[in-house]
Amino acid sequence: MASVSGLSSQTRTFSAVSDLVRSSDVPDDLDALATRARALDAEVRARLADVEDARTALEAFRLRYKQEVGRLHEELDRLELAIAEAELGELSRKLDDAGADATPSSAAENAPRPARFTSDAVRKLFRDVAKIIHPDLAQDPHARDRRTALMIEANRAYARGDEAQLRWILDTWARSPEAVQGSDDDAARERLERRLAQLGEQLERLDLELADLKATPLWELKTMVDREAIRGRDLVADMVRRLQRDIMVATNRLEAMKS
Repeated sequence: MASVSGLSSQTRTFSAVSDLVRSSDVPDDLDALATRARALDAEVRARLADVEDARTALEAFRLRYKQEVGRLHEELDRLELAIAEAELGELSRKLDDAGADATPSSAAENAPRPARFTSDAVRKLFRDVAKIIHPDLAQDPHARDRRTALMIEANRAYARGDEAQLRWILDTWARSPEAVQGSDDDAARERLERRLAQLGEQLERLDLELADLKATPLWELKTMVDREAIRGRDLVADMVRRLQRDIMVATNRLEAMKS
């Protein structure tokens, strides 16, 4: 009896360990994968909205800055250039002439040489891309949109003679959910897993794009302007006033030099 009891205990232990191993090795069922894909897809859409909102806000600030501040900067630059030319006079022209004599040979030596492309290889790659991912081969609207976007990129790469980009497009398609054939559970599971990986990569790219937008000097200036606006101070108006004062000073100086 004791040996039977010991055997039963060992069997239960082995069964528990087997369950643990099986639960970690066996992939999620299709419903769970589909649920994760829907959640990640929603997160990607939200991040897309964040990126679009940031881009729109930055463009609106850029336009305001250009209209109110940029034109004054340009006017001040023209005045300062006129002052510099008046001060330098003939010496400035001589320096320009000397620089012009030396420029052609220097530019010719440093000019980048045009890249050489293997035209036959590019044409063959483009034919391979069109044969595999042409939108007419799509089975549903989502797949057609995906194929259309890749074909547009392929056309641009072909026009540039960009062999590396065409290879990247082929590789991207080979790893995509649409490239999986079949209608059984294994094929469906593979498509869902690839879709999850695709969405994860898209989310990473969007996070990087958002971070790049917020790392620009214009975004930093916008953030500063927004922060001061909360405190009741208009930094853009302050910039306008300072530039108008500098323009007046530069104008008076230039008029004095001319007279």
